[in-house]
Amino acid sequence: MGMRSVDRTTLIAFALVVLFFGANWVGMRFSNRELPPLWGATLRFIAAALIVHAIVRARGIPLPRGRVLVGAVVFGTLAFGVNFTLAYPGLVHVPAGMGSVLYATVPLSTLLMANALGLETFRFRALIGALLALAGAAVVFRDQLSFAVPATAMAAVLLASLADASAATAIKRFPRGHPLAMNAVAMTVGAVLLFAASSVAGEPRPLPARIETWLALVWLVGATIAGFVLLVWVLGRWTASATAYVRVLSPLVTVLLATTIAGESLTLAFLGGGALVIAGVYVGALSGPRGGPPDAVPDA
Repeated sequence: MGMRSVDRTTLIAFALVVLFFGANWVGMRFSNRELPPLWGATLRFIAAALIVHAIVRARGIPLPRGRVLVGAVVFGTLAFGVNFTLAYPGLVHVPAGMGSVLYATVPLSTLLMANALGLETFRFRALIGALLALAGAAVVFRDQLSFAVPATAMAAVLLASLADASAATAIKRFPRGHPLAMNAVAMTVGAVLLFAASSVAGEPRPLPARIETWLALVWLVGATIAGFVLLVWVLGRWTASATAYVRVLSPLVTVLLATTIAGESLTLAFLGGGALVIAGVYVGALSGPRGGPPDAVPDA
């Protein structure tokens, strides 16, 4: 297979990840319309974990052990457990477009955390980018407050994005295992934590009665599995900084779908704030010289 066809294949995989991650916000909002938020998240990750475990078993892939297992548990706790325990309840009130815009800051947050922990060298661009992104987030927050979106719900989604960035930073401290096996463990951990959170919150546990809720759940389960597998595949062929554009481009998909099928409205202030956030992420985390090979990822 020639280089051109490989690049085209990787680009298609990257575009699919952007689509999956962008559309997931709308799917979560549809799930929240009928199901209690934490219970809806639990159903999503129970199904995803069972399917990934079945794939791992069918392919004879060994589950991680030792420090690799610890890394998978830490990743699952932060990326799936803490992340979605905050994000799903927040999205009861926060529009999908806003949630996606706030998550666009993940590459920048990851870079700043890596700087603070000494995993990467500090760059002045990161500080400028952080200030731009914070200004954009402030504009978005102020705009959404005018629509009576609770500040606590917006803060929950922003904290969820920080948990996601923490997961990306923490995983660098552990040996890397097979991506499917790592995700099987991580999704299981996430499902257990989400079930525990749902139980503590005293949520009822109904199954969906509406066809749109079932469709949203099926989409979320499939997109969760395919999105993360394709993301790991792209990481094995592109640099981490190039792959991080997923977070910057996915809000465009979210906003398009949220306005066309979810009935969400947009304002000039929201669009301007979102543009500042994306500009900040580009300046702080994605612009400037890039070097080094792509992250080493075992073949799936």
